[in-house]
Amino acid sequence: MTTLWATIIILGVLITIHEFGHFIAARSVGVRVERFSIGIPPRFITLKSIDDAIEFNLFFFSWSSEGLRWKSIYKKIIRRPGRIASNTEYVLALLPLGGYVKMAGFIDENMDADIRYEKYEFLSQPLWAKIWVLSAGVIMNTILAFFLFASIGYYQGLSEISDKPFISDIVDGHPASVAGINPGDKIVNINGQDIQTWKELSEIINSNPDTKLDFTIDRKGTLETLSITTTSNIRPGPNGMDTLGVIGIYPEVVYKDLTIKEALAVGFSRTLGSFQMIFDSLKLLAYGSASVKDFGGPIMIAQLAGQTAEAGMVPFFTFMALLSVNLAFLNILPIPGLDGGHIFIHLLEGVIRRPLTLRMRIAIQQVGMAFLLLLMITIIFQDILRLFN
Repeated sequence: MTTLWATIIILGVLITIHEFGHFIAARSVGVRVERFSIGIPPRFITLKSIDDAIEFNLFFFSWSSEGLRWKSIYKKIIRRPGRIASNTEYVLALLPLGGYVKMAGFIDENMDADIRYEKYEFLSQPLWAKIWVLSAGVIMNTILAFFLFASIGYYQGLSEISDKPFISDIVDGHPASVAGINPGDKIVNINGQDIQTWKELSEIINSNPDTKLDFTIDRKGTLETLSITTTSNIRPGPNGMDTLGVIGIYPEVVYKDLTIKEALAVGFSRTLGSFQMIFDSLKLLAYGSASVKDFGGPIMIAQLAGQTAEAGMVPFFTFMALLSVNLAFLNILPIPGLDGGHIFIHLLEGVIRRPLTLRMRIAIQQVGMAFLLLLMITIIFQDILRLFN
């Protein structure tokens, strides 16, 4: 159940925020928004702005001469004298996942080619306005990620590794665990050398791979001596590969309180770092160091949503922020069907100084949607295989 509600909240928020960006940007440049929908059809509740009133509809199953149908079972006109209709229908769909904005004069995945080039239609707007409307969803997802990262930073503080030689956690099966070291223990001496800092502790252990060392630990005020044989771990170093000694211990992590200004700086840094992480992953994919199998789809997202929700508020909202960055990055890619694909087409028209024909636009859109569908099927298939591995 946790996985279900966590997935609904994360995807519902991220996609609604994305579509709301398109909505407010379209309205800001005079593009008529015909529908703003939250969730996946069928419609459940609708509000439509009409002259001097708002039209309210409630949808559910109802029997009619045509049989059982999903239709409006309650309709009410809420009078608002003097109200000028925007002709926008606001929809709350039955399944609270996703969202959708339908703009007049915009060819989307529905392939609606009813274009009249009226002044309120999308295709009648100048190039800058089109790019603003198309990029607004990506901008909103980026702002959301920034806000979440900054809020987490302010709430939790900035994590720093303590330089004190206290053990916060151990790795099961590693020498420290086998020898009986516990979280909370303080290492005060190794082979007769007093230890004051975590750096001193690490240097001695790392410089003695596969070596027996005598550790003196302070356990709640009582000193104990344990003999531990390190294992070796090969890692990249400045002069090639280095062999380091390890025993499987982690230092304490402390949190420094942040001012609002510092939290905003953390939000910016983590948002930028998240984009860089995605870019680096794509480079690995391009160079063959990673494959599509390493990328997760809806099933993995649902699993991680549930796991982070169970882990607490901070992991949950951190995952939401990371996913918001991923959604922004994905949508700005110049693939037909995505926001970046639409932007690319309009920039191309600006370069060649003439619009593409509607037939060509629809053909490009269809190719892009087919590619995205194939990619989604591949990723979901890998998700399913991962469940059984």
